[in-house]
Formats: sequence, C-alpha cells, structure tokens
Amino acid sequence: MSEYISICEVGPRDGLQIAETRMTTEAKVHWIQAIAAAGVKEIEVGSFVPPRVIPQLSDTPEIVERCLKIPGLVVQALAPNLRGVQNAYNAGVHKISIPVSVSEGHSMANLNRMPAQSITMMQEIMDWLAAQPRKVPVVAGCSTAFGCSIDGVVPTAKTVALAKGLADAGVDQIMLADTVGYAHPAQIKEVVQATREAIGDTLYGLHLHDTCGLGIANALAGLEEGIRAFDACLAGLGGCPYAPGASGNIVTEDLVFMLESMGFATGIDLQKLIDARRLLHEGLPAEPMHGQVPKAGIPRTFKAAA
Repeated sequence: MSEYISICEVGPRDGLQIAETRMTTEAKVHWIQAIAAAGVKEIEVGSFVPPRVIPQLSDTPEIVERCLKIPGLVVQALAPNLRGVQNAYNAGVHKISIPVSVSEGHSMANLNRMPAQSITMMQEIMDWLAAQPRKVPVVAGCSTAFGCSIDGVVPTAKTVALAKGLADAGVDQIMLADTVGYAHPAQIKEVVQATREAIGDTLYGLHLHDTCGLGIANALAGLEEGIRAFDACLAGLGGCPYAPGASGNIVTEDLVFMLESMGFATGIDLQKLIDARRLLHEGLPAEPMHGQVPKAGIPRTFKAAA
C-alpha cells in the first residue's frame, strides 16, 4: 500500500472567513457532506469566535452539531482562547485548532496578545482540557511562521522558539503556517528541519497559502522533509482578515492530484472532490474559484495511488 498523507479540509473555516457574502447554514452542511463523501477524513468546519468578529462563521455550533452525524468524519474547529476551547469542547468537536502567531505584529492584530502570552494561555488551555472526561487533541497553528505582511521577515529561530514553547505546554500537534504565502521551498525545508530538531514528532504538518504562487511547490518541499499532513482548501479560498495582502490557501484538488500522482495515498476521490465545487459555487456564487486541475480536467494519464 502507498504511504498515507493526511489532508484536513479547512474551507468551511479559513475559506469562508473573509468571503464577502455569507453562505447559509444549509448550504455549508451540504458542501461539507460532499467533501466528506469524496473521502476527506478531517474537516475544520468552523470557528468558535464571537459572531461580531467573524459573522460568516456565527453558525459554527449548529454546523458542528450536524457534522458530528457524518460517519467517520473528524470534526475540527478553531478556537482562539480558553473560552472558545470550552465552547468547542462542549459542542462535541473531535479536535481543536488554536492559532498562535510567531510575529508580534500579527499576534496583536489577530489575537490581541503577544506570542509569549499565547504560550501561557496554551498552558491554561491544556490544563483545563486535562481535567475533562473526554480527550480532545489540540493542534496549535504557528501563524506567520515563514514571514509576515506586518512585521516582514520572521527569523527561523523565532518560529522554533514558539514551537518549543507550545510543545512544552503540552499541545498534541503543531502546524507551521505560511499565513501570508511568502515562503519558498528552501525556506520550508530550513524551518521544518530546525523545528523538527527542537520538538520532534510534535511537528505535525503544514498550513500553506498561495499568495505568491508557490503553495504547491512548498507542499512538495515539506513532503521531501517528511511532512505527512497538510491543510488545504477546496477551490483555494481563504485568507486571514488580520494579515494584509494574504490570499487563498493551497487548492485541495491540486494537492490531491499531485500526491496521488506521486503514489501517495490520500483516500480522496479526486473527481468527487472536484464535483463538490458545484455546491460551493451555489452557496457563494460571487466568490472566485481557483485550481488548475479542475480547470484543465483530470488528465487521462492520472492514476490514483493504491
């Protein structure tokens, strides 16, 4: 059997949070169901933030409730602080993602706290979760790990130091996030190597954006460094509302095509995944949809990994 690569679809959260219009709850659920039916095992379905902050995701509690009924799906949601984590836990999510910025400028803009304060907060979160009867893993996303549109260059040592602090606080997994899409393949390799040396297998995966057109190339660089988990977004939507100039995530369809063509198994049916774009377009008809493979069509030479 081919080596397995885990893909978390973040479209229902990252993909929708800066959309100019709101997708209805019913449309979201149907879209998520279609993504799951295509074989995606893990989906970040929303965010437990105050509705006034991101109104596009104000229906997250209902979305979670309905998605928990999808057989075999790992339902993940984002929470920015302890209260959000408590709400996500009580809603029944299977996994909680928590954003923590490496750069001070983005940390203050997005989270209203400094990176060092985030580590202290993370320890409080992990202590609270440890006291609960149900085990819910936490994945910490190190935002702006490769550069920042507010602060500029982010030294590798700063990314590693934050990741080490989060690992020491007890998080289960750490994702390195190229929030603004400034990274290049050599940088991906350097930061992944340095971070793995510091925290070992707690380094779980990469969350990449395609602002400068290097998203898939950066995924390949991560793959070559042993990364086996990626976040991606159907049709390449998304971006952080507090990171000026950031654009969409890497396109799930293109990532699956590359991985399966190379012999890595994702468990995802590429045609069914592309078909799910129709539901996204119906729910958000004004949003541009990206992706080279969906535009070109699946090549006749394509063979999915066994």
